[in-house]
Amino acid sequence: MEPARSEPGQAPLPSRRYAWLVLALTFGLMLSDYMSRQVINAVFPTLKAEWALTDSQLGMLVSVVALLVGVMCFPIALLADRIGRVKAATAMAVMWGIATVVSGLTGNFMQMLIARALVGLGEAGYGGAGGAILVSVFPPQQRATVIGAFFSAGLFGSVLGVALGGLIAQHFGWRMAFFSIGGAGLLLAIIYPMVVKEPVRPPQASVAMPLRGVIRELFATRTARWNYIGSGLQMFVQGSLLAWLPSFFNRHHGMDLAQAALYAAFVLLVGAAGMMACGILADRASIRTPSNRLRLPAVYALLACPLLITAFTMPPGPLQIAIIAAGAFFTGGHAGPCGAVATDVTNPAVHATVIATVALANNILGLAPGPFLTGLLADRIELHHALQLMPLAGLVAAASFLRAARHYDSDRFRGEV
Repeated sequence: MEPARSEPGQAPLPSRRYAWLVLALTFGLMLSDYMSRQVINAVFPTLKAEWALTDSQLGMLVSVVALLVGVMCFPIALLADRIGRVKAATAMAVMWGIATVVSGLTGNFMQMLIARALVGLGEAGYGGAGGAILVSVFPPQQRATVIGAFFSAGLFGSVLGVALGGLIAQHFGWRMAFFSIGGAGLLLAIIYPMVVKEPVRPPQASVAMPLRGVIRELFATRTARWNYIGSGLQMFVQGSLLAWLPSFFNRHHGMDLAQAALYAAFVLLVGAAGMMACGILADRASIRTPSNRLRLPAVYALLACPLLITAFTMPPGPLQIAIIAAGAFFTGGHAGPCGAVATDVTNPAVHATVIATVALANNILGLAPGPFLTGLLADRIELHHALQLMPLAGLVAAASFLRAARHYDSDRFRGEV
Protein backbone atom coordinates (compact mmCIF):
# COMPACT_ATOMS: atom_id res chain seq x y z
CA MET A 1 0.00 0.00 0.00
CA GLU A 2 1.27 3.43 -0.92
CA PRO A 3 2.34 5.77 1.83
CA ALA A 4 0.24 8.81 2.57
CA ARG A 5 1.43 12.07 1.03
CA SER A 6 3.58 14.13 3.42
CA GLU A 7 3.89 17.89 3.64
CA PRO A 8 7.01 19.73 2.39
CA GLY A 9 9.79 19.65 4.98
CA GLN A 10 8.32 16.68 6.82
CA ALA A 11 9.61 13.11 6.98
CA PRO A 12 7.95 10.73 4.49
CA LEU A 13 4.80 9.15 5.87
CA PRO A 14 4.55 5.34 6.23
CA SER A 15 1.84 3.24 4.59
CA ARG A 16 -1.76 3.89 5.53
CA ARG A 17 -2.10 0.32 6.78
CA TYR A 18 0.76 0.77 9.22
CA ALA A 19 -0.57 4.19 10.26
CA TRP A 20 -3.96 2.74 11.19
CA LEU A 21 -2.27 -0.14 13.05
CA VAL A 22 -0.27 2.41 15.05
CA LEU A 23 -3.49 4.31 15.78
CA ALA A 24 -5.18 1.10 16.98
CA LEU A 25 -2.37 0.15 19.37
CA THR A 26 -1.77 3.71 20.60
CA PHE A 27 -5.53 4.02 21.11
CA GLY A 28 -5.39 0.75 23.08
CA LEU A 29 -2.74 2.07 25.45
CA MET A 30 -4.79 5.22 25.98
CA LEU A 31 -7.72 2.95 26.87
CA SER A 32 -5.54 1.23 29.44
CA ASP A 33 -4.33 4.61 30.74
CA TYR A 34 -7.84 5.84 31.50
CA MET A 35 -9.16 2.49 32.68
CA SER A 36 -6.41 2.57 35.29
CA ARG A 37 -7.18 6.19 36.10
CA GLN A 38 -10.98 5.95 36.33
CA VAL A 39 -11.61 2.49 37.80
CA ILE A 40 -11.45 4.05 41.26
CA ASN A 41 -14.55 6.15 40.52
CA ALA A 42 -16.64 2.99 40.28
CA VAL A 43 -15.64 1.89 43.80
CA PHE A 44 -16.10 5.28 45.51
CA PRO A 45 -19.22 4.09 47.39
CA THR A 46 -17.40 1.00 48.69
CA LEU A 47 -14.29 2.91 49.77
CA LYS A 48 -16.41 5.62 51.38
CA ALA A 49 -18.22 3.03 53.50
CA GLU A 50 -15.22 0.76 54.21
CA TRP A 51 -12.72 3.46 55.12
CA ALA A 52 -15.19 6.16 56.29
CA LEU A 53 -13.91 8.69 53.73
CA THR A 54 -15.28 12.16 53.03
CA ASP A 55 -16.12 13.34 49.51
CA SER A 56 -13.07 15.60 49.65
CA GLN A 57 -10.84 12.58 50.29
CA LEU A 58 -12.48 10.65 47.46
CA GLY A 59 -11.92 13.61 45.16
CA MET A 60 -8.26 13.67 46.17
CA LEU A 61 -7.84 10.05 45.02
CA VAL A 62 -8.80 11.21 41.53
CA SER A 63 -7.13 14.60 41.56
CA VAL A 64 -3.75 13.28 42.72
CA VAL A 65 -3.47 11.28 39.48
CA ALA A 66 -4.20 14.34 37.36
CA LEU A 67 -1.86 16.45 39.48
CA LEU A 68 1.08 14.07 38.94
CA VAL A 69 0.26 13.85 35.25
CA GLY A 70 0.17 17.63 35.03
CA VAL A 71 3.39 18.21 36.94
CA MET A 72 5.42 15.48 35.25
CA CYS A 73 4.02 15.39 31.71
CA PHE A 74 6.26 18.20 30.48
CA PRO A 75 9.64 16.80 31.62
CA ILE A 76 8.73 13.27 30.55
CA ALA A 77 7.52 14.41 27.13
CA LEU A 78 10.69 16.48 26.76
CA LEU A 79 12.64 13.29 27.49
CA ALA A 80 10.49 11.36 25.00
CA ASP A 81 11.36 13.86 22.26
CA ARG A 82 15.01 13.02 22.91
CA ILE A 83 15.24 9.29 23.76
CA GLY A 84 12.35 8.02 21.63
CA ARG A 85 8.60 8.29 21.89
CA VAL A 86 7.86 4.56 21.60
CA LYS A 87 10.35 3.73 24.35
CA ALA A 88 8.87 6.37 26.62
CA ALA A 89 5.28 5.28 25.95
CA THR A 90 6.12 1.65 26.71
CA ALA A 91 7.95 2.45 29.95
CA MET A 92 5.06 4.60 31.16
CA ALA A 93 2.50 1.90 30.37
CA VAL A 94 4.45 -0.66 32.38
CA MET A 95 4.60 1.70 35.34
CA TRP A 96 0.91 2.62 35.44
CA GLY A 97 -0.03 -1.05 35.03
CA ILE A 98 2.06 -2.04 38.04
CA ALA A 99 0.78 0.90 40.11
CA THR A 100 -2.83 -0.06 39.32
CA VAL A 101 -2.22 -3.58 40.58
CA VAL A 102 -0.61 -2.13 43.71
CA SER A 103 -3.74 0.00 44.26
CA GLY A 104 -5.63 -3.23 44.85
CA LEU A 105 -3.26 -4.16 47.67
CA THR A 106 -3.76 -1.00 49.74
CA GLY A 107 -5.37 -1.03 53.16
CA ASN A 108 -6.13 2.61 53.97
CA PHE A 109 -6.58 6.06 52.46
CA MET A 110 -2.92 7.12 52.62
CA GLN A 111 -1.67 3.93 50.97
CA MET A 112 -4.24 4.32 48.21
CA LEU A 113 -3.29 7.99 47.74
CA ILE A 114 0.36 7.00 47.24
CA ALA A 115 -0.57 4.20 44.85
CA ARG A 116 -2.75 6.54 42.82
CA ALA A 117 0.06 9.09 42.70
CA LEU A 118 2.26 6.37 41.17
CA VAL A 119 -0.44 5.70 38.58
CA GLY A 120 -0.30 9.40 37.69
CA LEU A 121 3.49 9.32 37.51
CA GLY A 122 3.29 6.40 35.10
CA GLU A 123 0.66 8.10 32.94
CA ALA A 124 2.50 11.42 32.79
CA GLY A 125 3.62 12.24 29.28
CA TYR A 126 1.81 9.40 27.51
CA GLY A 127 -0.65 11.75 25.85
CA GLY A 128 2.27 13.77 24.49
CA ALA A 129 4.31 10.78 23.34
CA GLY A 130 1.33 8.94 21.88
CA GLY A 131 -0.01 12.04 20.14
CA ALA A 132 3.40 12.79 18.62
CA ILE A 133 3.67 9.22 17.35
CA LEU A 134 0.32 9.62 15.60
CA VAL A 135 1.17 13.05 14.18
CA SER A 136 4.28 11.46 12.63
CA VAL A 137 2.31 8.83 10.68
CA PHE A 138 -0.76 10.83 9.53
CA PRO A 139 -0.93 13.90 7.24
CA PRO A 140 -1.67 17.33 8.80
CA GLN A 141 -5.14 17.59 7.27
CA GLN A 142 -6.25 14.62 9.40
CA ARG A 143 -4.77 15.82 12.69
CA ALA A 144 -7.95 16.93 14.46
CA THR A 145 -9.66 13.68 13.48
CA VAL A 146 -6.78 11.43 14.55
CA ILE A 147 -5.95 13.30 17.74
CA GLY A 148 -9.65 13.51 18.56
CA ALA A 149 -9.92 9.74 18.13
CA PHE A 150 -6.80 9.25 20.26
CA PHE A 151 -8.07 11.47 23.06
CA SER A 152 -11.53 9.89 22.82
CA ALA A 153 -9.84 6.69 23.97
CA GLY A 154 -9.60 8.45 27.32
CA LEU A 155 -13.38 8.53 27.53
CA PHE A 156 -13.79 5.02 26.14
CA GLY A 157 -11.22 3.90 28.72
CA SER A 158 -13.15 5.74 31.38
CA VAL A 159 -16.29 3.91 30.24
CA LEU A 160 -14.56 0.55 30.50
CA GLY A 161 -12.82 1.45 33.75
CA VAL A 162 -16.06 2.56 35.39
CA ALA A 163 -18.29 -0.18 33.92
CA LEU A 164 -15.90 -3.11 34.32
CA GLY A 165 -14.65 -1.78 37.63
CA GLY A 166 -18.19 -1.61 38.98
CA LEU A 167 -19.15 -5.05 37.69
CA ILE A 168 -15.98 -6.74 38.92
CA ALA A 169 -16.20 -4.99 42.28
CA GLN A 170 -19.85 -5.99 42.66
CA HIS A 171 -19.13 -9.69 42.09
CA PHE A 172 -15.49 -10.21 43.12
CA GLY A 173 -14.62 -7.27 45.38
CA TRP A 174 -13.05 -3.89 44.67
CA ARG A 175 -9.48 -5.18 44.86
CA MET A 176 -9.99 -7.55 41.94
CA ALA A 177 -11.10 -4.58 39.80
CA PHE A 178 -7.63 -3.05 40.15
CA PHE A 179 -5.85 -6.39 39.60
CA SER A 180 -7.75 -7.13 36.38
CA ILE A 181 -7.39 -3.71 34.78
CA GLY A 182 -3.74 -3.30 35.78
CA GLY A 183 -2.85 -6.75 34.44
CA ALA A 184 -4.50 -6.11 31.07
CA GLY A 185 -2.54 -2.88 30.71
CA LEU A 186 0.74 -4.65 31.39
CA LEU A 187 0.02 -7.20 28.65
CA LEU A 188 -0.63 -4.48 26.06
CA ALA A 189 2.54 -2.65 27.12
CA ILE A 190 4.58 -5.73 26.25
CA ILE A 191 2.99 -6.02 22.79
CA TYR A 192 3.24 -2.33 21.82
CA PRO A 193 6.99 -1.97 21.09
CA MET A 194 6.99 -5.26 19.18
CA VAL A 195 4.79 -3.65 16.51
CA VAL A 196 5.24 0.13 16.70
CA LYS A 197 8.63 1.49 15.65
CA GLU A 198 10.23 4.80 16.51
CA PRO A 199 8.99 7.47 14.06
CA VAL A 200 11.36 8.77 11.41
CA ARG A 201 12.14 12.36 12.34
CA PRO A 202 11.96 15.20 9.82
CA PRO A 203 15.30 16.85 8.95
CA GLN A 204 14.66 19.91 11.12
CA ALA A 205 14.02 17.67 14.14
CA SER A 206 17.24 15.68 13.92
CA VAL A 207 19.03 17.91 16.43
CA ALA A 208 17.54 18.30 19.91
CA MET A 209 16.35 21.83 20.61
CA PRO A 210 17.83 23.48 23.74
CA LEU A 211 15.46 23.64 26.72
CA ARG A 212 15.15 27.43 26.54
CA GLY A 213 14.29 27.16 22.87
CA VAL A 214 11.69 24.47 23.58
CA ILE A 215 9.93 26.62 26.17
CA ARG A 216 10.03 29.65 23.90
CA GLU A 217 8.59 27.57 21.05
CA LEU A 218 5.74 26.21 23.18
CA PHE A 219 4.48 29.67 24.13
CA ALA A 220 5.64 31.69 21.14
CA THR A 221 2.19 32.30 19.67
CA ARG A 222 -0.98 33.82 21.07
CA THR A 223 -2.88 30.98 19.43
CA ALA A 224 -1.00 28.42 21.52
CA ARG A 225 -1.39 30.33 24.79
CA TRP A 226 -5.15 30.83 24.50
CA ASN A 227 -5.55 27.30 23.16
CA TYR A 228 -3.89 25.86 26.31
CA ILE A 229 -6.13 27.92 28.60
CA GLY A 230 -9.35 27.02 26.79
CA SER A 231 -8.52 23.32 26.66
CA GLY A 232 -7.65 23.19 30.36
CA LEU A 233 -10.80 25.00 31.50
CA GLN A 234 -13.08 22.82 29.38
CA MET A 235 -11.39 19.76 30.89
CA PHE A 236 -12.45 21.08 34.32
CA VAL A 237 -16.02 20.29 33.27
CA GLN A 238 -15.19 16.89 31.82
CA GLY A 239 -13.03 15.89 34.77
CA SER A 240 -15.85 16.58 37.22
CA LEU A 241 -18.22 14.42 35.18
CA LEU A 242 -15.72 11.58 34.95
CA ALA A 243 -15.14 11.50 38.69
CA TRP A 244 -18.62 12.00 40.09
CA LEU A 245 -21.22 10.49 37.75
CA PRO A 246 -21.14 7.02 39.39
CA SER A 247 -21.61 8.58 42.83
CA PHE A 248 -24.34 10.88 41.48
CA PHE A 249 -26.34 7.95 40.13
CA ASN A 250 -25.74 5.99 43.33
CA ARG A 251 -26.93 8.80 45.62
CA HIS A 252 -29.61 10.59 43.61
CA HIS A 253 -31.05 7.74 41.55
CA GLY A 254 -30.74 5.04 44.21
CA MET A 255 -28.71 2.72 41.97
CA ASP A 256 -26.41 0.00 43.29
CA LEU A 257 -22.67 -0.02 42.54
CA ALA A 258 -22.86 -1.95 39.26
CA GLN A 259 -25.95 -0.14 37.94
CA ALA A 260 -24.51 3.30 38.74
CA ALA A 261 -21.29 2.35 36.96
CA LEU A 262 -23.18 1.20 33.86
CA TYR A 263 -25.26 4.36 33.62
CA ALA A 264 -22.15 6.50 34.08
CA ALA A 265 -20.43 4.40 31.42
CA PHE A 266 -23.32 5.08 29.02
CA VAL A 267 -22.94 8.85 29.50
CA LEU A 268 -19.17 8.65 29.00
CA LEU A 269 -19.66 6.51 25.90
CA VAL A 270 -21.83 9.24 24.41
CA GLY A 271 -19.09 11.73 25.35
CA ALA A 272 -16.44 9.60 23.61
CA ALA A 273 -18.54 9.40 20.46
CA GLY A 274 -18.98 13.17 20.61
CA MET A 275 -15.25 13.72 20.96
CA MET A 276 -14.60 11.75 17.77
CA ALA A 277 -17.50 13.31 15.84
CA CYS A 278 -16.58 16.84 16.89
CA GLY A 279 -12.97 16.28 15.79
CA ILE A 280 -14.09 15.08 12.36
CA LEU A 281 -16.44 18.05 12.00
CA ALA A 282 -13.66 20.48 12.96
CA ASP A 283 -11.33 19.02 10.31
CA ARG A 284 -13.99 19.30 7.60
CA ALA A 285 -15.12 22.79 8.62
CA SER A 286 -11.53 24.05 8.63
CA ILE A 287 -10.67 23.01 5.06
CA ARG A 288 -11.77 26.38 3.66
CA THR A 289 -11.82 28.36 6.92
CA PRO A 290 -8.90 27.18 9.07
CA SER A 291 -9.92 29.21 12.14
CA ASN A 292 -13.01 26.99 12.46
CA ARG A 293 -10.68 24.57 14.22
CA LEU A 294 -10.98 26.94 17.19
CA ARG A 295 -14.40 28.47 16.62
CA LEU A 296 -16.11 25.09 16.75
CA PRO A 297 -14.60 24.17 20.16
CA ALA A 298 -16.07 27.45 21.43
CA VAL A 299 -19.47 26.39 20.09
CA TYR A 300 -19.11 22.95 21.71
CA ALA A 301 -18.33 24.53 25.09
CA LEU A 302 -21.27 26.92 24.81
CA LEU A 303 -23.63 24.06 24.00
CA ALA A 304 -22.42 21.80 26.82
CA CYS A 305 -22.75 24.45 29.56
CA PRO A 306 -26.54 25.07 29.51
CA LEU A 307 -27.30 21.41 28.84
CA LEU A 308 -25.42 20.24 31.94
CA ILE A 309 -26.70 23.03 34.18
CA THR A 310 -30.26 22.23 33.12
CA ALA A 311 -29.75 18.50 33.62
CA PHE A 312 -28.46 18.75 37.18
CA THR A 313 -31.36 21.00 38.21
CA MET A 314 -33.91 18.40 37.10
CA PRO A 315 -35.43 15.64 39.24
CA PRO A 316 -33.95 12.14 38.81
CA GLY A 317 -35.30 10.22 35.85
CA PRO A 318 -34.64 9.08 32.26
CA LEU A 319 -34.99 12.61 30.85
CA GLN A 320 -32.30 13.91 33.21
CA ILE A 321 -29.92 11.15 32.15
CA ALA A 322 -30.60 11.89 28.47
CA ILE A 323 -29.79 15.59 28.89
CA ILE A 324 -26.62 14.80 30.87
CA ALA A 325 -25.57 12.56 27.97
CA ALA A 326 -26.34 15.34 25.47
CA GLY A 327 -24.13 17.71 27.43
CA ALA A 328 -21.38 15.09 27.64
CA PHE A 329 -21.48 14.73 23.84
CA PHE A 330 -20.15 18.28 23.44
CA THR A 331 -18.04 18.53 26.62
CA GLY A 332 -14.95 16.88 25.14
CA GLY A 333 -15.41 18.05 21.54
CA HIS A 334 -12.51 20.46 21.89
CA ALA A 335 -9.87 17.76 22.50
CA GLY A 336 -8.98 16.82 18.92
CA PRO A 337 -9.01 20.37 17.52
CA CYS A 338 -6.93 21.69 20.45
CA GLY A 339 -4.29 19.00 19.97
CA ALA A 340 -4.23 19.68 16.23
CA VAL A 341 -3.94 23.44 16.71
CA ALA A 342 -1.05 22.95 19.13
CA THR A 343 0.93 21.01 16.52
CA ASP A 344 -0.06 23.40 13.73
CA VAL A 345 1.65 26.36 15.41
CA THR A 346 4.82 24.65 16.71
CA ASN A 347 8.00 23.08 15.36
CA PRO A 348 7.72 19.29 14.68
CA ALA A 349 10.88 18.74 16.76
CA VAL A 350 8.86 19.32 19.94
CA HIS A 351 5.50 17.78 19.05
CA ALA A 352 5.55 15.32 21.97
CA THR A 353 6.33 18.20 24.32
CA VAL A 354 3.69 20.51 22.85
CA ILE A 355 0.94 17.90 23.10
CA ALA A 356 2.15 17.25 26.63
CA THR A 357 1.77 20.96 27.29
CA VAL A 358 -1.86 20.67 26.24
CA ALA A 359 -2.09 17.75 28.67
CA LEU A 360 -0.39 19.88 31.32
CA ALA A 361 -3.04 22.57 30.92
CA ASN A 362 -5.78 19.94 30.87
CA ASN A 363 -4.58 18.44 34.14
CA ILE A 364 -3.50 21.53 36.07
CA LEU A 365 -6.48 23.69 35.07
CA GLY A 366 -9.05 20.93 34.69
CA LEU A 367 -8.64 17.29 35.65
CA ALA A 368 -6.81 17.96 38.92
CA PRO A 369 -8.94 20.75 40.44
CA GLY A 370 -12.27 19.66 38.90
CA PRO A 371 -12.94 16.45 40.90
CA PHE A 372 -11.46 17.87 44.12
CA LEU A 373 -13.38 21.18 44.03
CA THR A 374 -16.59 19.38 43.11
CA GLY A 375 -16.08 17.04 46.08
CA LEU A 376 -15.26 19.98 48.34
CA LEU A 377 -18.50 21.70 47.31
CA ALA A 378 -20.43 18.43 47.66
CA ASP A 379 -19.39 18.20 51.32
CA ARG A 380 -21.12 21.57 51.85
CA ILE A 381 -24.02 21.89 49.38
CA GLU A 382 -24.72 18.31 48.21
CA LEU A 383 -23.32 16.66 45.11
CA HIS A 384 -26.07 17.58 42.64
CA HIS A 385 -25.74 21.28 43.53
CA ALA A 386 -21.96 21.09 43.07
CA LEU A 387 -22.46 19.53 39.64
CA GLN A 388 -24.75 22.42 38.67
CA LEU A 389 -21.88 24.89 39.10
CA MET A 390 -18.97 23.12 37.39
CA PRO A 391 -20.18 23.68 33.76
CA LEU A 392 -19.67 27.45 34.18
CA ALA A 393 -15.95 26.95 33.51
CA GLY A 394 -16.96 26.20 29.92
CA LEU A 395 -17.99 29.81 29.35
CA VAL A 396 -14.45 31.03 30.02
CA ALA A 397 -13.10 28.19 27.87
CA ALA A 398 -15.27 29.34 24.95
CA ALA A 399 -13.98 32.90 25.28
CA SER A 400 -10.39 31.57 25.23
CA PHE A 401 -10.98 29.55 22.06
CA LEU A 402 -12.41 32.60 20.31
CA ARG A 403 -9.37 34.66 21.31
CA ALA A 404 -7.08 31.95 19.92
CA ALA A 405 -9.07 31.85 16.66
CA ARG A 406 -8.28 35.53 16.04
CA HIS A 407 -4.56 34.71 15.67
CA TYR A 408 -4.64 31.19 14.21
CA ASP A 409 -4.48 32.14 10.53
CA SER A 410 -1.24 34.06 11.02
CA ASP A 411 0.33 31.54 13.42
CA ARG A 412 -0.51 28.17 11.88
CA PHE A 413 2.24 28.01 9.26
CA ARG A 414 4.92 27.87 11.99
CA GLY A 415 4.23 24.11 12.36
CA GLU A 416 5.29 23.46 8.79
CA VAL A 417 8.74 25.00 8.91
